[in-house]
Amino acid sequence: MTLDYFKDKLFDILNETDELDIADISTDDRNNQFTVKIVDGSVFTISCETV
Repeated sequence: MTLDYFKDKLFDILNETDELDIADISTDDRNNQFTVKIVDGSVFTISCETV
């Protein structure tokens, strides 16, 4: 599996979930990161890398 394929699938999963009350998802493809903003004001950064 390639990193880009994984990131695409992860974005789809995050975008389609109703469980987390996500307000916004920002992507930074250059740094392989997602910034996820939750309705309650919480913000999380998800970094992806191959090892």
